[in-house]
Amino acid sequence: MLITINQLKVQYGKTIALDITSPIKIEEKDRIGVIGSNGAGKTTLIKSLLGIVNYSGSIDSTIQPFDMAVHMQFNEYSESMAVKHVMEAVLQTTIKKNEKLQELISYFEFDKCLNKKYKHLSGGQKQRFTIILVMMQNAPLTFYDEVTSGLDFETRQRLVEKLVKWYEDKDASLCIVSHYYEELEQLANKLLILDQGKVVDFGTKEELFTKYCGRAIIVIENNQQNKELVRGYRTLHAPNHLIALACDTTKVEEEIAAKLIASNTNYKRSNNDIEIIYINAKCQANGEGEINE
Repeated sequence: MLITINQLKVQYGKTIALDITSPIKIEEKDRIGVIGSNGAGKTTLIKSLLGIVNYSGSIDSTIQPFDMAVHMQFNEYSESMAVKHVMEAVLQTTIKKNEKLQELISYFEFDKCLNKKYKHLSGGQKQRFTIILVMMQNAPLTFYDEVTSGLDFETRQRLVEKLVKWYEDKDASLCIVSHYYEELEQLANKLLILDQGKVVDFGTKEELFTKYCGRAIIVIENNQQNKELVRGYRTLHAPNHLIALACDTTKVEEEIAAKLIASNTNYKRSNNDIEIIYINAKCQANGEGEINE
């Protein structure tokens, strides 16, 4: 066990930014996706575990904050020298002698940026710079806070693929804050759902999918024709433009699929849809009921 949060409360003046009452445990090889809207307490949680904000409660840890690595949304470094010198100073190595560092620089196409000053880097370049520093630390626990923010789609995809590959055989644990559900589907094996500073739920993706969605779901476009087509089947809370149908049995799934195929309706079948998990968990927590009929 790396970290056990028994209780944790962070308060700014009269505002409670984070209030965790039930135990949260981070273990080796955990890949925890942290989900919540703005102000849910995601970044406050990371800062608390790093010991850089005051909190009340109890956090038991087998590692010290200086053993953790972190990628935050906003990072600032010295602007007076080339980033290659900043990189070498932070990592206490030289690029020429470090093959792993060379590999990361090449993969993220950062070669042409090495002689630039930090202030002259674009937003995406600053992200890649910080990511390289973080990945080089090989920490037992790494926090990624909106790691792909500011990156274009292609670079974002390559980054997620690299992260998956980098950590697939490592014991290191990750805590990943992201509003891109498809990234968390690739990176995370557990989910921590926060809302207004409180924990909505915590568990493996499989546990939470079963709890809030059932065995499987079929997702189709939300329009009047489709509503009529699937009337009578159990529907889950979903984004306004979609209908999410709960498939509690194989028979129900086959019936729905047959109807959709016969009507030439496009659909997606899933047993791992983090967005639908999040929406339904939040609705239940707010007393809106588990499903829409």
